[in-house]
Amino acid sequence: MYPSTSRRSSARTVTPEGRPSRSGNPSAEAMNEVPKVVFSRTLETADDWPETRIAGGDTAEEIAKLKAEPGKDLVAAGGTEFLHSLIKLGVVDEYRLWVLPAVTGKGEALFPKLDEAVKLRLVKSTAFPSGVLELCYAPADK
Repeated sequence: MYPSTSRRSSARTVTPEGRPSRSGNPSAEAMNEVPKVVFSRTLETADDWPETRIAGGDTAEEIAKLKAEPGKDLVAAGGTEFLHSLIKLGVVDEYRLWVLPAVTGKGEALFPKLDEAVKLRLVKSTAFPSGVLELCYAPADK
C-alpha cells in the first residue's frame, strides 16, 4: 500500500444514472473503472460510484482485511488527515513522493507529527522530462 495525496481526490464523474461520465477527464474515467474502497464513518452506500464499497470500521482492521485480499497493490488517495492516519498506524508499505519543479510557499505538512522517526530506504527514483522527480521509499524495517 502506498499513499498518494491530491486535493482533487474526488475524480469521479458519473451520469445521473450512475454510469461513468465521458467527461474527457482521463483521471476520472480511470477512477470509475477500478475497484475502490471509501473510508467513511457516515456513508452507508456508494452505489452512485461504480466499483466502490464502503469501509466504516476501525481503519487498521479494514486495511488489514484489504491487504489480505488477492489482487494488485492498494493505493491510498485522500485528504491529509486520512493519509496522516495511515502513516501513524504504520500501514504504509511504500511512499511515492513527487517533487515538482515549482514552489508555492504554502500547503499542509506532508507527514504528521510522530512519536519517533520512520526510517525510510530509497527503492527507486525516476526523473521525468517535465522536471518532476518521483522518489519511491519503503520503511527501512520492511
